[in-house]
Amino acid sequence: MENQNLLDIVFNAADDKKAEDIVVLNMEGISLLADHFVICHANSERQVQSIAREIKNKAGEAGFHYKRIEGYDGGRWILVDIGDVVAHIFHRDERSYYNLERLWGDAPEEYLEDETFE
Repeated sequence: MENQNLLDIVFNAADDKKAEDIVVLNMEGISLLADHFVICHANSERQVQSIAREIKNKAGEAGFHYKRIEGYDGGRWILVDIGDVVAHIFHRDERSYYNLERLWGDAPEEYLEDETFE
């Protein structure tokens, strides 16, 4: 239940900052890195940084602490590791280049909705 709560927080934080094409991959049994990957993109480095900052802040407010953030200064691909959930926030160009969805193609996709207005 705690993992689902964290996943919802990360998804909603990205959505609140207008992340595009948010994909959630269930990595359980596939990767030892995390139970879920949240993958999204934005159109500018500043927006990529804003999404990463919002994810970190919202998770922290809920009592989850990030392990590390990689790539923040460049703003092209930021990885936010919050333990069981790892968020990958890309600049649009990098997302299509690295194509993590294809790389982890054996991971089932989960569908979440923004719960802010429910």
